[in-house]
Amino acid sequence: MQNVRLLVGRHSSVGLSYILTTVVDGRAPLFANDAAALLALGEFQRLDQEGFTHSIAYVVMPDHIHWLVELRAGTLENVMKRFKSRTALQANRLLGRVGRFWQACYHDHAIRSDESLHRHAMYLMANPVRAGLATQLGEYPHAWCAWELGTSCDALA
Repeated sequence: MQNVRLLVGRHSSVGLSYILTTVVDGRAPLFANDAAALLALGEFQRLDQEGFTHSIAYVVMPDHIHWLVELRAGTLENVMKRFKSRTALQANRLLGRVGRFWQACYHDHAIRSDESLHRHAMYLMANPVRAGLATQLGEYPHAWCAWELGTSCDALA
């Protein structure tokens, strides 16, 4: 069930960029499984190929995802419904489980400038470093960014 309060004031615009975050139900680390993480990465690419999105950066953490994306068609709600439905079905099948995969809602944040876009992308890419899953930017296997990454993320912490 969608939390109605999270929908108040939410609207999406084709052509704008957003950071989208969604969390695995109960914060279970289901994406610690490499094959499950690859399913999510593939779904980002699939939505790009279908013309709904243009990905700028994404990271699949063990219990959540962050996706910096330009909306190309539809609404954020429809894009997230597709992403969550497809990944839940595929990952549950892969992991031999049934039931709820994702928490009901997601968080979105509109990006207002190109400078802010780059800063947010670098912050996103530093998530695995801050979580102790990598020692430098670009090292974490379940992340991608359109910009070339440096090796230091001290300024992003």
